Amino acid sequence: MRKLPSLSGSSGIESLSRNKAFTPAKKSGVALIFIVMSIVVFGVIMLYSTTSTLSGTSMLIKQVMWIIVGIMAVTFINSVGYNAILPYAKYILAVTWILLLLALVCKPINGAYRWIPLPGGIGNIQPSELAKIATIMFLAHFIPKNQRNIKSSFKALLFPGFMCIVTLMLVLAGHDLGTTILIAAVVWIMLMVSGVRLRYILPPIIIIPMIPVFLKYADKMRWARITSFLSPEVYQKTIGYQLWFSILALGSGSWTGLGFAKSRMKAQYLPESHTDFILAIVGEELGFIALLLIICAYVAFLCLSVFISLKAKDKEGMLLGFGCSVMIALQAIINIGVISGAFPTKGMPAPFISYGGSNIIVCLICAGFILSISNPKNSDQIKANKGVHLDKN
Repeated sequence: MRKLPSLSGSSGIESLSRNKAFTPAKKSGVALIFIVMSIVVFGVIMLYSTTSTLSGTSMLIKQVMWIIVGIMAVTFINSVGYNAILPYAKYILAVTWILLLLALVCKPINGAYRWIPLPGGIGNIQPSELAKIATIMFLAHFIPKNQRNIKSSFKALLFPGFMCIVTLMLVLAGHDLGTTILIAAVVWIMLMVSGVRLRYILPPIIIIPMIPVFLKYADKMRWARITSFLSPEVYQKTIGYQLWFSILALGSGSWTGLGFAKSRMKAQYLPESHTDFILAIVGEELGFIALLLIICAYVAFLCLSVFISLKAKDKEGMLLGFGCSVMIALQAIINIGVISGAFPTKGMPAPFISYGGSNIIVCLICAGFILSISNPKNSDQIKANKGVHLDKN
């Protein structure tokens, strides 16, 4: 009779651990990637519907190319592990600063200095998108390394605060207010989750109500653009035309939509229908039911990513996962709020769906980091590293 392998030695324990490698976190990682790829495929289909009558398949081919690059990034991150990449976060942030400065001297698009054109006409790089993940990586690496000092001394927050403020100022210099607000919100949430004392992070919240007052009297044009969402019918022919036609698209779609590729707004009425307002076209063609399914997919992504973050084996993984999941969730909330008229109109693409190489790659990188956190191989490596450090001590 064949004997069962003994568990008394180290080899038996290793065999048992391999059999239990498919942990709940790993299962959640697999489910998360399935949800992400489902949203990505849906986005490609809707991009074809939105752009095929105007530009043929050129935008679709470019988007698929960027998605392939993003998938390669996910594979790389999951293979080497997030803990092997985070030590380079400060260098990635420095490169991001250089790219943001370079964007300021490039030709503006619609009055904004956000893009760096690539040679050969293959598209543009948007450094502000890279600033999102670079900031998250920097904080996820820096805070755990200085956890004790950050909790007990305000001086320990000066360096990461300076790094974040410089990033925010460079993004804002490119006239990208929406991304600036998004990064600031993610930074604030990461500091709160990491255990920083509230008296250190509450002052920025107190400053926020003062910003509208300043804009109302200092920049009346921008104030009008921000507040136009409150009365879209009044500004439908001027600064509120995007929101007005977005609302018309959602209203005409009703519950079941007009049918795939049968949108009337995408052809000549709704600008940026393939980027920031692509979900309005989804609502027009496929109806409110399709939008509800997308919202459910985003909620499922958030729940799974938060669960994986809570199961992380170290503080770095926990903060990195929270930062990535919050960034994707806030971006989705802002985009849905903008197209429905709940928020002021600001350029904020729908995660994994909107056209744009920089955005889709950064979103996939976030998903790759969360998948890496759920990978038992990376967790075992962290434990091994901790064991080595203990032996040396």
